[in-house]
Amino acid sequence: MNSRRAMRRRMAAGLGVVAIMGVALVGCAEGGDDSSDEGTVEGETVRISGGITGSEADLLQQTLDEFGEKEGITIEYSGDKSFEKNIVTKVAGGDAPDIAIVPQPGLLKSLVDTGEVQPASEETEANVDANWSADWKAYGTFDDVFYAAPLMANVKGYVWYSPASFAEWGVEIPTTWDELLTLTKTIQEKTGEPPWCAGFESGDASGWPGTDWIESLVLRQAGPEVYDQWVANEVEFTDPQIEDAFNAVGEILQNPDYVNAAFGDVASINSTAFGNVAAPVANGTCALTHQADFLAAYFQDVQTADGAAPVVAPDGDVYAFVMPGVEAGAAPTVEAGGEFVATFSDDAATQAVAAYLATPEWADARIALGGKISANKNADASLASSQFLTDAMKLVQDENTTVRFDASDLMPAVVGSGSFWRGMVDWIDGKATTEVLSDIQAGYED
Repeated sequence: MNSRRAMRRRMAAGLGVVAIMGVALVGCAEGGDDSSDEGTVEGETVRISGGITGSEADLLQQTLDEFGEKEGITIEYSGDKSFEKNIVTKVAGGDAPDIAIVPQPGLLKSLVDTGEVQPASEETEANVDANWSADWKAYGTFDDVFYAAPLMANVKGYVWYSPASFAEWGVEIPTTWDELLTLTKTIQEKTGEPPWCAGFESGDASGWPGTDWIESLVLRQAGPEVYDQWVANEVEFTDPQIEDAFNAVGEILQNPDYVNAAFGDVASINSTAFGNVAAPVANGTCALTHQADFLAAYFQDVQTADGAAPVVAPDGDVYAFVMPGVEAGAAPTVEAGGEFVATFSDDAATQAVAAYLATPEWADARIALGGKISANKNADASLASSQFLTDAMKLVQDENTTVRFDASDLMPAVVGSGSFWRGMVDWIDGKATTEVLSDIQAGYED
């Protein structure tokens, strides 16, 4: 933290110790019991900042209020749609919150590099060791120092579809990538329309849904080891294995016969908001779309012909299957995303809140409010708000599932949320694949 803020905290801590000692001495003189640090967080305020906004922010605040009321702490969450763009500048300028909920390990590393992020407390680290896999802990660890506990999770690489339409067309869920391409061709021939819809528009973050496509294919075609090397820049974007993934995705997203159902041509992918694909999948004008588990929440804002929200279930209006791998019968391979809790203050109240956020009790409280899952191994998946989310949570908790964190989120922000995001937009706009790959790799030099 900056020197002025640190001095204020040290002075406050010193005065607090003097006050507590005074109370203890009076208690002894009067024959009372010798109370010590109990209740030292009471009356404190903890400021939290993150990119979670809207109704999700309200639900997060609800869980924070419940803990705050129990501990006597005021917890104030502030959501910022431009959080990822602004937080490093704010921290470097001395305007850090007490806690930041950081959605990308690459961005987390940038914050750690400012020197302002506090190492996680022993209690937080103990909670993570007890409740999370070693991989999840590693995402919040830099130079062998553990800084940030994981919070929530999402599972990427789902393909959303209409079970009723599949039954009508006489098609089944594919078990390999080649079968997915065959399914695509079959639906196009049966309907005469593009089967897929996609949207890359997301404000300052436009392009990220495209990175999920590429990451899904690198993980499935090249495998987890190459995926890890790619994240570490040991395998460059210009490597043939990464180009193969772009070419595979291009068989769908750059094929005018296959996209962009309900929205237009290939170029319309860039102008279509990523959440807007929910409506055409629900009403049957789009047969297939690729998106994370959180697309389920977007269906709640869609109405079917009877005026109700579509039912997300295997026999409902919409459902999803995990994008298949190259070979049938292999253990599931999924890409995941999530947030991490970084602290910029070492005071007791801040550390108490951070430690609580790493527990299954907090995860259960948030999961029970709906729309979210956790990779916390000891959280209760049955509390999820739908069977789909329960299944997604069990999938990411399962030790047999190969899980890799979103590659663009792991890469340095200048690449992951910079040249990679921009490159996907350029690629859809028609720039040659080899040129796009060179442009993305050049981001490491910026």
